Amino acid sequence: MDFLCELVQGLAALAAAGLIVLLIVAHVTASMVDLTRHEKEKYFLTATGEKELFPSLHDPHSRELSVVVPAYNEELRMPVMMEEAMDYLENRQKQNSSFTYEVIVVDDGSKDKTTEVALQYTRKYGADKVRVLTLVKNRGKGGAVRMGTLSSRGKVILMADADGATKFADVEKVEAGLHHLDPKPENMAISCGSRAHLEQESVAERSFFRTFLMYGFHFLVWFFCVRGIADTQCGFKLFTREAALKTFSSLHVERWAFDVELLYIAQCFKIPIAEVAVNWTEIEGSKLVPVWSWLQMGRDLVFIRLRYITGAWKLESPRKTD
Repeated sequence: MDFLCELVQGLAALAAAGLIVLLIVAHVTASMVDLTRHEKEKYFLTATGEKELFPSLHDPHSRELSVVVPAYNEELRMPVMMEEAMDYLENRQKQNSSFTYEVIVVDDGSKDKTTEVALQYTRKYGADKVRVLTLVKNRGKGGAVRMGTLSSRGKVILMADADGATKFADVEKVEAGLHHLDPKPENMAISCGSRAHLEQESVAERSFFRTFLMYGFHFLVWFFCVRGIADTQCGFKLFTREAALKTFSSLHVERWAFDVELLYIAQCFKIPIAEVAVNWTEIEGSKLVPVWSWLQMGRDLVFIRLRYITGAWKLESPRKTD
């Protein structure tokens, strides 16, 4: 019995020491995001090739809807999504002349012709409707979405993946989810597209190992960061302008786990969040490396919470970028 007690005490001490080490590592390795823009990132090109300055999220809105499309090496997949999105948006504007929109394609330091492909839509529809923000270096999906959002003019702001996995017309579903949220403190609210209703079907098609990783990721999200949202990772989220400014101003994670930190920040600020089922199809060419990316996201989830606990990261007040 004495041996068993000593063993339990030893394991408890070891676990406590491990937690302390993890807290120290999380705190020491925490880095602050540099929001300073390279000179080239401050401008977009018009249809005639002239440079104009991007606006700021701090400015009053001048469009009903902004669509932010993060794109990294998407010259092949993006045209399908852009054609679908532009057809929908143009038809909606024809049916309702008061509806105004913009699409901001954020080239996240691509090595292919993503910018050139996106600029074709600027030339076709004009820079008032389609703008291209080309980042000088790769920041990661979260960094690209943040930079596009900070440059947007919309009353509401939609982030939509360049692969077109979510049917674009489902923007109406997330809009409805946003409108049904009440009250909206300081007009802040978020509506998340969700694939949770497709989960059982996906489990049947996945290997046991990938299913284990998926459920493990869901558990870490629930345990460390976000509760009440079944699908944090769907790349189809709608923000009021006020909610976007509040959440993106505090965002630190710039890669795959950024959605989780965004929602964690939103819940800390008590911003209402709706979750709405959307149509989703898996598109070939994903940048996620199945096992490695899941492990990286798992590490990020643990560190997100620990860094806020230790004070390495703090919830920030909205501030303008240079």
